[in-house]
Amino acid sequence: MSQKVIGAARNVAIVGPYLSGKTALLESLLSVTGAITRKGNAKDGNTVGDGSPEARDRQMSVEVNAANAEYEGVRFTFLDCPGSIEFAQETINALIGVDAAVIVCEPLTDRALTLAPLFKFLDDWEIPHLVFINKIDRACTDETTCGSNFTDILNALKSVSSRPIVPHQYPIGKGHQIVGFIDLVTEQAYHYHPGAPADPVPLPEHLKAEETAARQQMLEELANFDDNLLEELLEEINPDVEEITRDLKMELGADLIVPVFIGMAEQDFGVRPLLQALLREAPAPETTADRRKVIQSDASPLAQVLKTYYTPQGGKLSLVRIWRGTLADGATLNGVRVNGLYRLNGLQTQSLTTANAGEIVALGRLEGLKTGDTLAAGTSAAMPKAPILPPVYALAIAPEKRNDEVKMSAALAKLLEEDPSLIWEQHGDTHEIILWGQGEIHLKVALDRLRRKYNLPMVTHLPQVPYKETIRKPASSIHGRYKHQSGGHGQFGDVYLDIVPQPRGEGFNFSDKIVGGVVPKQYIPGVEVGVREYLDRGPLGFPVVDVAVTLTNGSYHSVDSSEQAFKQAARLAMQQGMAKCEPVLLEPIAKVEIHAPSEFTSKVLQLVSGRRGQILGYEGKADWKGWDTVSAYLPLAEMQDSIVELRSQTMGVGFFNWQFDRLQEVPEPLAKRVLVTNGNGNGNGKH
Repeated sequence: MSQKVIGAARNVAIVGPYLSGKTALLESLLSVTGAITRKGNAKDGNTVGDGSPEARDRQMSVEVNAANAEYEGVRFTFLDCPGSIEFAQETINALIGVDAAVIVCEPLTDRALTLAPLFKFLDDWEIPHLVFINKIDRACTDETTCGSNFTDILNALKSVSSRPIVPHQYPIGKGHQIVGFIDLVTEQAYHYHPGAPADPVPLPEHLKAEETAARQQMLEELANFDDNLLEELLEEINPDVEEITRDLKMELGADLIVPVFIGMAEQDFGVRPLLQALLREAPAPETTADRRKVIQSDASPLAQVLKTYYTPQGGKLSLVRIWRGTLADGATLNGVRVNGLYRLNGLQTQSLTTANAGEIVALGRLEGLKTGDTLAAGTSAAMPKAPILPPVYALAIAPEKRNDEVKMSAALAKLLEEDPSLIWEQHGDTHEIILWGQGEIHLKVALDRLRRKYNLPMVTHLPQVPYKETIRKPASSIHGRYKHQSGGHGQFGDVYLDIVPQPRGEGFNFSDKIVGGVVPKQYIPGVEVGVREYLDRGPLGFPVVDVAVTLTNGSYHSVDSSEQAFKQAARLAMQQGMAKCEPVLLEPIAKVEIHAPSEFTSKVLQLVSGRRGQILGYEGKADWKGWDTVSAYLPLAEMQDSIVELRSQTMGVGFFNWQFDRLQEVPEPLAKRVLVTNGNGNGNGKH
């Protein structure tokens, strides 16, 4: 297939909260550039983005989708990123490979808080970003409120951004509608026109004062980074358009400002000015490579995997950003041969022979290479990877058909390659296979993929709580005798055991005080094995911890005794003795750090208290303006759905990290309920 040569490129991520209109903006961008002839919509399931069955079933983005367009001699690659917090890993993996990001949001001041984690990541990684306020018509309750509501929205954005928010446009309202905008750079007014570029119109007289004030705000922010512009403003000289545009390009490219645009993506309103800004003001790929400290004088290929797909037809595809050099189909990277080079447009692929520095393309069948990996023809320093988000929600899973257990591990491995924020483990105590992720929807999407892609339907339930048990009282000289005669040699073992509780966390200890050979040395290991086997499931039905057992006495038969017989005698002694030691139920306690905006701190404290937690304190979260971190101890049994409640109490932005801290005695009323639920010691461990 012939390839059209394009001399420049821009890689742009489209990010923002769920339902803000990101996929609609992508459709509009592709439409106005001529990349598609007919726009799709989410309801009809025919958009370029959100092409997977899992996305279309839910009418929401669940993974990164790439699409390409050509505009004024520049090839744009757009990465449409999920908005749900549960798929944030997809978004941050993609962001590290783009030149700029467009944050799509709605004109709702009370929802600006949901943008805080996104702004924080972009600022920390110094990724240039613009804001596109979509559905701007909702800011107009009547003609007089359009401008004031727009100002309120800007102020709300300022509260969650560490970079200055710079308005690039000002809305023109008419009645209850937004009919156009004023470009604050050129001071030219425009009216939106369906299906075509906006029409230039005279600047409305009643908006001149408001436009002047908004423009002055923009210029003052730019002057903070340009002494010449500052002097012009002090001398009341009106800077020319070229100077303002140059400043916008420099400050945006250095991630010093956040320009703000407005529009309505479904009607294509405001999309062309946004494209023009990306063309004129967004940094070129070379600038981004410099910022990532890529040595561009070296001509050898250097790339990085941003996303991994397993497709039904083509197998494994790795979406990569080429940081340097030229990639060719058949090249060898990290010792693996590239089997196919493609440009992606949603689910469609276009075969290529080569791709150049600055492009984002897909490589076929890079076996063994994962998302985030740096790819090179030889040796090269690794590019920085996006952090892996800690898991916060889990389900125990098992194949519907037992015969499928063999192929499950291979399918899970591919699933985790596609989504690094998934983790699976086989729990050492409950023996369940547990799938960890970022929330309930996240795991449901993963299970849908197992069913659709790998024909592996699963049954699921909340994981069992790994309760333990221990004892309060010691018991001495507990006798256990095993005697069995079945013809020929019999079986005989006879032991006396002391059972003593140990301090929490000390674990199990076995010793013997045998004197005079009453139990021969060769049989003592059998006694320890019998004790350990019994402790795997104590009198309450759970593994026993923090117990010391001492073999103090016993007897043997010269013919009938064996190690096996002493193992059975030890089990009998433990069974009898442990019941006398006041066994108690223990539950795992996690140390948790919960992060949320300060205005929700009281709700976080209530959440912890309502889940039997112990609050250790709270303080301002480091480097997060207006956020707090609450430290607490929380029973693991209370954490299984805590992320759901936390997000509902914090507009979806609260998050936590945790680690196991200790085992702690379960309060007696709750312990009784747990044991009743579990059949008073059937080892099930569910709660």
